[in-house]
Formats: sequence, C-alpha cells, structure tokens
Amino acid sequence: MNEPQSLDSLFKDKLFRIPDYQRGYAWGREQLDAFWEDLISLPDGRSHYTGVLTLNKIPSTNVKRDSKEFWLVDDSYKLYHIVDGQQRLMTFTLFLQAFIELFRRLPENEGKVDDAIYLTDTLSIAKVESKFLFKVKPPREAFRTYKFGYTVDNPSYDYMRKILGEGNVGTELETFYTLNLNNGKRYFTEQLRTWHKEKGISGLQGLYCTLTKQFLFNEHIIKDEFNVFVTFETINNRGKKLSNLELLKNRLIYLTTLYTDAELDPAERKDLHESINDAWKEVYFQLGRKSKPLNDDEFLRDHWMMYFPFSSQRGQHYIKFLLEKQFTPQSVHRKIVQPVELEKAEEQISGANLETDDEKSSEPMMVAELRPNEILDYVKSLKASSVHWFHTFHPDMSSDLTCEDIGWIQRLNRLGMTYFRPLLMAILKKSDDPDQRIDTFREIERFVFVLFRLTQTRSDNGRSEFRLNFQNGCDASY
Repeated sequence: MNEPQSLDSLFKDKLFRIPDYQRGYAWGREQLDAFWEDLISLPDGRSHYTGVLTLNKIPSTNVKRDSKEFWLVDDSYKLYHIVDGQQRLMTFTLFLQAFIELFRRLPENEGKVDDAIYLTDTLSIAKVESKFLFKVKPPREAFRTYKFGYTVDNPSYDYMRKILGEGNVGTELETFYTLNLNNGKRYFTEQLRTWHKEKGISGLQGLYCTLTKQFLFNEHIIKDEFNVFVTFETINNRGKKLSNLELLKNRLIYLTTLYTDAELDPAERKDLHESINDAWKEVYFQLGRKSKPLNDDEFLRDHWMMYFPFSSQRGQHYIKFLLEKQFTPQSVHRKIVQPVELEKAEEQISGANLETDDEKSSEPMMVAELRPNEILDYVKSLKASSVHWFHTFHPDMSSDLTCEDIGWIQRLNRLGMTYFRPLLMAILKKSDDPDQRIDTFREIERFVFVLFRLTQTRSDNGRSEFRLNFQNGCDASY
C-alpha cells in the first residue's frame, strides 16, 4: 500500500463516483461531531490518519461518450468507483461547500467574483472549486462535471447537485439520505460561522489547510483479480455499520456476476442488475420518506416472514437465512450433475447391444441451484412490498386505501400491532376486497386487545402459530 496521501494529492486528475451498490449518506451528528473535533484539535505540523480509501478503477473504454465524465476522462482524468470511504469524502465535500459559501458572504468579499476571492495570496475560491468540487467545460459555464459524487441513476444525484449550488436540477427526491446531506452542510455552516467569529479569516484559512493537507488517506486500488463486490462485503467498514438490507443488495449484485453466459446472457445480466438497483431505490425511498426513517432491518425481517417458509427462529436468523442459505455463491453453482449411461429396458433381440447415447458428454456439468428468475422474483417482491410496508405506518399517505382502511390501520398502530405488520403488508399488497381487509383488521384488533392488553400476555405469545397459519394462507406471489 502506498504512503498516506493528503486530499490535495488524492483529488489530482481523479473523478470519484459512488456506485450503485452503495447506500446514501448515512452520517449523523455523532460522526459529524467526531469529524469536526478531529479537524479543530489537530496540532500544527501534525497529520491526522483518516483511514483507507478503497477504489475500483473504471477503464476509460467503459465511460460512455454521452456521460458528463467523458470529456475529462478523454483528457487524462481517471474515473474511480468508491468501494470504501464515500462517507468521509462526502463529509469533506459538504464541509468545503459550506466553507466556500461562507467565504463568499464575508463583507470584504461582497460583489466579487470567485476568481477575485482569495483564500490565500495565490489560491482563489474558483481554483478550490475546480480542484475539489467540479470542472466546468468551456465555453459553457453551466456544464459541470463533479469531481466527487453519485452516479446519475442514484436517487441522491440531483439533490447533491442542489447542495453544491447548481441551479435548475429539476425535481429532487427527498429521502433520509438527502436529509443527512442537508444536515451535514447545515452543521458545517453553523460551525464555520462560529469559528470565523472567534478566529477570523486566518482561522478559516487554517482549517482549510489542515483539512486538505494534513488529513491523510491510504489509497488502495482493487486489482482486477479481486471481485469488487466481495471486497465491499468483507472490508473493514468504518463510520456507521452497513445494515443487513445494504449487505443483501451487494450480495445479490455479486451473484449476478457468477452465472455463466449460457445461464444468463449479458443483456439478461444487465437487466437483472438494473432490476436489483430499481428495487433498492424504491425501498430506500419508501423507508426514508419521513424525517424519522423506517428501519431497514425491520422491513427486511418482515418481508422475509411473509415471503419464505415458516421458521420459528428469531433474532438475526432472517439475515443468516438470506445471506448464508438462500443467496450464497454456493447456491448458484452447487449441484454437480454427472452424465450417466443407463441401460434401456427393452425386449431382448438377438444380436442387439445395449444402447448408450454417444452424443452425451461424459464431463460433469455445473447446474445453478438458485436460478436468476428466483432473484428477480424476490427483488420485485421487495420493491412492491416496501410501498405497502410504509403504508402500514403512514396509511394516510396512500392514495389507494379507503378512509375506513386508514382509520383501522391508525387504530392498530395506536394499539400496537406486535408481530402482525407482515400480515398487514401482505393484505395491502394482495387484497382488492375492502370488506376482507376490514374483517382482518377487526380480528387483529380483537386478538391484540384480548390477549395482550387485557391478559398482559407476553408480546410474542402465539407468534409461531400465527406465522405458520399466516404462511399456509399465503403463496409465493407475495
């Protein structure tokens, strides 16, 4: 591994993109506080080791001509996907944008263009933006290519452009992750404003130099022989731990790379990959629609309860089942089928020999046990179910539910529906009969009230019987 590098060096002739298997920006106050504390506490002349930045180099031949990156890649820049380190680089980007906006608003810089606003004697804001934030393609000043950011199909792509001051970005989706982006920028805006009041211009200049020159990363480029998805799953993850939902997405994408072209041709592989991405975009959007996001792992557990055969196991069993039994590399190519020559039961004819099929190969064949269509069915179910799971918490935000439906679901939430949420999700997903839905809601209310509220029975009482009966009444279409 190379010697640690400063951000000043890392951003030279590089474009960084957050690939589709990565989550959005997940850092909150705890991580932002730690980042700020590290920055303001670093003594002069000392360096702060920030960790390993793991990158996957994208061949220039894979950069499409109509992409915003093409003109720079064609002009000596190199494009990298970030396997590990996006949270730290995103935090640096948010800090720098807040820093530049504050610097512009200082009284002594009022009315000046960016080329005339200097951080130091020789470094203007325009040069800082060009080095770390975006490059502008002449002669069109509005054409920006960001040095660091999301891929175009990521739900946070447009929102980040807005955060970085680009106008007319269209309608941006607001999710839990975009809320974190906004909070991160706001956090640094307030911290820098206070810092400037206490330390003045020289204090701001000192922070900039410390961050860009004294925060050091070890850069690690993944070699071709290593699979990027395996690296992502096994890497020592820093900051906030990946949720089980995020790990599962990466696993499914990885599995699509294991099928042979005979089992999954390139077009089908791409389509399956895109279906996984589309499903997770919808799931992330639904879970993050409110300022208090719904829990990733609770949704994944409830969907597992609805989708797969009954199990009385609890706790983390659902993710062990998904990652260690259902969606494993071994399940793609585990069955070895050895062709066998069999005798044919035929009437004996004088002089006839036992027939064998000479056209059959004697070589063993690897047969995929987990078929691609099983992955596709599963992710389609996740995508559709996330909408209905969200509506079990916020029925008033559904355009398909009746007023009576909404009233009953709100009653169940107030009462506490214990382990019945997967059933509600299945009902909303499957049932088109309002009367049937109301009857079910009424029975759930009666069961919860009598068993748990009147008798004070443990909240998991009858869970196994409920799950078994529930799944006996469901089919794989859920």
